[in-house]
Amino acid sequence: MLAAQSSLAESMDGDEMRSEEGEERRSDKPTPNYYCLYFYQPGGVPPDSAHTDEGDSPGSSVTDTPPGEDFSLSLVDTNLPAEVEPELRNFMAKRLSRGAMFEGMGNVGSVDLSSPECSLGCYYCLIQQMGNPEPGPLSSEHVVCFLGGSEKGLDLFRLELDRHVEELKTKLQTGDLDSDIRPHLSSWFEDSILPIQRIVSLFQEKMAYLLHAALSYTTVEVTNSDERTKNDISRFLSSASLQGLVQEGTMASLCIAMTERQQSTITVDFTEGQPELRNAVSNRFCEDWMQFFISSFDGGSPFLFRQKLENFKLKAIQDMNNLKRLIRQAESSHHALFRCYNFLKNCGNGDLLLQMVKVEHAEMPEASSVVTVLEEFIQEEGFSVHTS
Repeated sequence: MLAAQSSLAESMDGDEMRSEEGEERRSDKPTPNYYCLYFYQPGGVPPDSAHTDEGDSPGSSVTDTPPGEDFSLSLVDTNLPAEVEPELRNFMAKRLSRGAMFEGMGNVGSVDLSSPECSLGCYYCLIQQMGNPEPGPLSSEHVVCFLGGSEKGLDLFRLELDRHVEELKTKLQTGDLDSDIRPHLSSWFEDSILPIQRIVSLFQEKMAYLLHAALSYTTVEVTNSDERTKNDISRFLSSASLQGLVQEGTMASLCIAMTERQQSTITVDFTEGQPELRNAVSNRFCEDWMQFFISSFDGGSPFLFRQKLENFKLKAIQDMNNLKRLIRQAESSHHALFRCYNFLKNCGNGDLLLQMVKVEHAEMPEASSVVTVLEEFIQEEGFSVHTS
């Protein structure tokens, strides 16, 4: 446990994270979150479709062309207070005038609003409707903004927010504002930010099995559950995996190797309301990190949970790189070979690390022989793993 605490501290940007964590602790209120959708028209001419039949939608007929700018922003829908929406519009106008927005590529910044009196993180993205033969009532270029938490916090969820915007594109082409678009806009925080927090609350100590499954690329099947929980588990596994941090070729080989080695699928059954896991495995590394999640104050902050998950992955990568370095040294040093053995036995994650480096060194005879010797050593005592 002390080793895991040390690794967590080392993998964090200490001062900045302590400051942000302190701010989260001082606030007992739920994180405020808002959305805003604009028509965007280059050339300063507002689109006719800005005047929709939704007369009661906030600002649906309001158009504002920033002075001196060759574009217009027309409000389609928002849950921001009416008095502060122009402040966000000015913020977005500055970004657009700098040419700092590209279609489909979300950006994250910080915007100061007079109500609430605070600085909020702001994810914003330009959406272009291309090749649509039958445009819907709201088809045009749009700018969407999601506000909540801090700039650093939202940046951790950039990929999830990009996916939420991709789903929004389809709804803008074919959907209705009241029944399709507005519900999707208002659900951005619930669908993109909160899944990790919900998984921590739901699984508690059993979350160690999910962390191990994510690192080992084990298939997880969810039964007798609602759709939101299934999606939460899928998103958690994706967020906790090393995809994007390990080379693509290694990733594919690792997935195949893990599948062949385990020949089993983890089942998460919600028949009794709470998750019951079968065929699941965990190790000391995952159990130590699980403790950091479930010991968070008052359920913790979704942004801090995500930061901890990133630190968890960072530590796994650091340990794998350390092991690879020791293996290179062990090719010509018996002492380094012994250090490899001790490292695998003591790190708490030896079962997964050895499998990872075995895949990477499969085509390197000298390193592969070192891995083979390590496997033989380990087989005598085995790794400390636990099953569900």
